[in-house]
Amino acid sequence: MAFRLKLVPTHTNIDFFKWQWLTFGASVVAVVVSLLAVAIMGLNFGVDFKGGTTIRVESTQNIDISVYREATDALGLGEVSITDVFDPSFRPDQHVKMLRVAPQDGYEAVTPEVIEQIEAALLQVDPAVTFPSVESVGPKVSNELIWKALAAVAIASTGIWIYVWLRFEWQFAVGCVAALIHDVIVTVGFFAIFQLKFDLTIVAALLTILGYSVNDTVVIFDRLRENLPKYKQMPLRDLMNLTTNETLSRTVMTMTTTALALTALVIFGGDVIRGFVSAMLFGVFIGCYSTLYVAKNIVLMLGLDRTEKAKKERKPGDHEFANIDA
Repeated sequence: MAFRLKLVPTHTNIDFFKWQWLTFGASVVAVVVSLLAVAIMGLNFGVDFKGGTTIRVESTQNIDISVYREATDALGLGEVSITDVFDPSFRPDQHVKMLRVAPQDGYEAVTPEVIEQIEAALLQVDPAVTFPSVESVGPKVSNELIWKALAAVAIASTGIWIYVWLRFEWQFAVGCVAALIHDVIVTVGFFAIFQLKFDLTIVAALLTILGYSVNDTVVIFDRLRENLPKYKQMPLRDLMNLTTNETLSRTVMTMTTTALALTALVIFGGDVIRGFVSAMLFGVFIGCYSTLYVAKNIVLMLGLDRTEKAKKERKPGDHEFANIDA
């Protein structure tokens, strides 16, 4: 007899609306806190959005940051940010630091001559130091990237809204997009609160989170659409609970397997992709939460015209745009 792993019992009867105002209120609070965190604390923009030059410094010696800072201060470059980078995959003799240098007056980015001065100054205090990578972005380009990143998220959300509205009813589309906006804002707030580096890879993670979250939501909405003609007399609240319980095993299994893969990448993937993977891992959990406690709540608040559907006597699964190819 084959062994089958079940994270959720075959038949569940969880009342997802038992604490609907508490869970929905927690989501509203999370969104407000996230917006306040971004407004007050700001985001720790990476070189993509802030401009300047980032130099990755590696050495076999564990040199204190203050030694590097004294060497760069002597060059008169203004504020130079130096941070340690830790990673479980590093060798015992691999010590990595990141130097961030703001663009100098009159220049779009740090010039090659200045970079050479920085490298020479660090070599004097640590002959074993190496410079595996140098990234430079001018302030004009970084400003354009911020607007393009915002536009990418907005366009993706709009496209998803249009798709869900065509495939379902407008109430489903409103609930779905509200959940997506919730996921994006809370994830960005997470980065603001913990001051994690926010760069283009995080924007890519946000777009991926949108796709993951809407996929999970559409699965429940699709089952709900199938159940509407089957249970014409069942109250919408109870029908949504039934539908969510029917798809709960799939939701939990998808979230768990995705989280396991992302956790492995957080631990063993290295510091280069850690920001992207961390955003994805947080987004997987917040996306699952919004599917269960945000999207459905909004649809229930807006209501569905089930009487009209019954009069039209449509077949299970039919609706105004049922014949549109997905």
